[in-house]
Parts: sequence; C-alpha cells; structure tokens
Amino acid sequence: MDKEKKGVEKIQKLQNQYESMLAYERQAWQQGFTQVAGIDEAGRGPLAGPVVAAACILDPARPILGLNDSKKLTPASRDRLYALIVGQSLAWQVAFTDPQIIDRINILQATCQAMRQAIAGLKVKPDLLLIDAVRLTGVISPVWPIIRGDALSVSIAAASILAKVTRDRLMSEYEEVYPGYGFERHKGYGTTDHYAALMQLGPCPIHRQTFLRSIADQLAGRQFIKPDQTGVNRP
Repeated sequence: MDKEKKGVEKIQKLQNQYESMLAYERQAWQQGFTQVAGIDEAGRGPLAGPVVAAACILDPARPILGLNDSKKLTPASRDRLYALIVGQSLAWQVAFTDPQIIDRINILQATCQAMRQAIAGLKVKPDLLLIDAVRLTGVISPVWPIIRGDALSVSIAAASILAKVTRDRLMSEYEEVYPGYGFERHKGYGTTDHYAALMQLGPCPIHRQTFLRSIADQLAGRQFIKPDQTGVNRP
C-alpha cells in the first residue's frame, strides 16, 4: 500500500509540476496563439563540437510528465523523455552550427543561426516562439524570450531535452572519430582531462579555435589528428 501511495504521490507531483510550467503556454493560448514552439540550445560553452538548437511544438492533448530543464535530469530520464517528445509532439526539429562557423561568426550568432534553422524545419509552422533568454531576430513569428525558460516552460524544456540528447549522442560518436580526447565523457566541455588531452594531442578538427586562445601558446605547432573515419551520421 505504501508503494502504491508513493507512486500516486509521484504522479501527482509530476502533474503539478507540468501544470505550473504551462503558465506561458496558457498565456499565449489566451492571446489567440495556437502553435506555440519552444526553442533552446545545447553546447554554447564547450571547447569542441557544434552548438545544437531544437524547436518543439507540444501537443496540448498529450502532456508529457517529467519535462524539465535538461541539466536537472539524469541521462536515463533525458533519453526516456526524448523518445516521448519525438513520438508525441506535433512537430520538432534540431539543427547544428559547426565549429568552423562558430569561429567565424561567434557563438551567439552561431546559436541564433541554428535556432532559425530548427524553426524553419518544423513541419507545423509556429505562430509564437518561446525561447530561453535569447533575443532571436530574423524570424517571422513573434518571440517571447524567457529567462530560465527551460525550467519555466514545458515547451522550452522539451526543446532543451531534444538539443541536449542530440548533442550528447553526437559527441559520443565523435569519440570514435577522434579517439583520445574523451568526448564521450565530457561532451567537449573544458574539463581537466580534456585540457590534458589537448596538451598531448593538440586540437582536432571539431575544436573551436576561438575557444582555445587561453592555451594557444602551448598548442602552437601541434598537428591535427588524422582520423581513420570521415565523420559521423547526423539525424
């Protein structure tokens, strides 16, 4: 009985959390918007790999309990929710901006570029965009930037999970293409192990050169790793 009670309490807690994270969506629906898309990104801070953006229009009739800021979830929870989002959303899309473009136009512009591409790829066109803090321009739909939006809006939370899981899986694949850096573990972030690998191996083609300026002198003269494979498959 106690186990059953705890299960009911857990579901009720998740339902309450979902309802509280619908505040922005409800406000949008009351103003006449019907296709509300959440937008978020993953990978602005790492030393290596692309920045990934996701756009998602949830189905109001099919609530997905457990949605939250992807950083607050375990990998197993993210994977479970990712499958539900992909299977139950009205529309979703992810997009990438590669390290070479990040170096050329800067990480903020690269993030906005990926966001615009994700929005353009939605099979259902949104009439409102809820975005985690970024003031996105160059889109047709109105934009509501929300600080800490991935913890306050189920739509943005869903997008954050799509972006995070997609990028993490991609970085795990890069571990096979560029072995020795530990991409599967740290996903390109600047950990002690990652810096140690850079000192030993030098940067590889997916490193962001503009993010390595603090150690540029130590890396000077090193050669890129020559991979045995040509790349990885993207969704």
